[in-house]
Amino acid sequence: MDDMKFRDLTDEQIVGKIIQEGKNELFEVLYDRYLPKVKDKCYSFFKDRQKSEEFASDILSKSFEKLDSFKGRSSFSSWLYSITYNTVIDYLRKKKQLHYPNWNQENELPEIIDETDAEISEISYENLLQVFEKIHPEEKALLMMKYQDSLSVKEIAVSLSTSEDAIKMRLKRARTRVVYLYFKMFGPD
Repeated sequence: MDDMKFRDLTDEQIVGKIIQEGKNELFEVLYDRYLPKVKDKCYSFFKDRQKSEEFASDILSKSFEKLDSFKGRSSFSSWLYSITYNTVIDYLRKKKQLHYPNWNQENELPEIIDETDAEISEISYENLLQVFEKIHPEEKALLMMKYQDSLSVKEIAVSLSTSEDAIKMRLKRARTRVVYLYFKMFGPD
C-alpha cells in the first residue's frame, strides 16, 4: 500500500476513513505509529521484551477489531492506551491472582501518610522505578495514565468504566503508596 499520503493524517482522520470508507489497509499506519509505544507500556509491566512484543501486537489487533466502538470522546491514543492497560491488568490478575481490593487490604497504608506533605528533596529515577515494581499493577496503570499519558481524570474514568470520584480516590491512594514506599525503601533524602 502506498500510504505515504496518509501518514500526515491525524489518528482520528485515519479511523474515520477506516470506519466510513472501509479503508482497512490504513490501519497499518496506526499500527506502525503505535506499536513501539504500546510495546513500551507492556514492557513496563512485564519486563520481558518478547512477551511485550506479543502483547502489543495482540492489543493492536484487538483495537482494530473494536475500532467501530471508538466514538471520539477522547483521542485515539487515549482509547488505545486504555485497551492496553486493561488487557495487561486482566492478564496479570488472572496469572497472579491479583484482585485489587484484597491486595489493598493486605498492603494497607498507615493512616498518617499524606503525600501532599511529603518532602523528597531529590528523587532518583532508578529508585522510583523500584518503587513502581512494588505497587499493584492497577495503581501503576492509573499513575501512568495520569502522569505519563496525561489523561484527565474524566478520560481515565471513562476508559476504566468507573466514576471520576473513584479515580480520584484511587489516584490519591496510589500516590500515597508511592511516597510511603519511597520513604520506607530509601529514606527521606
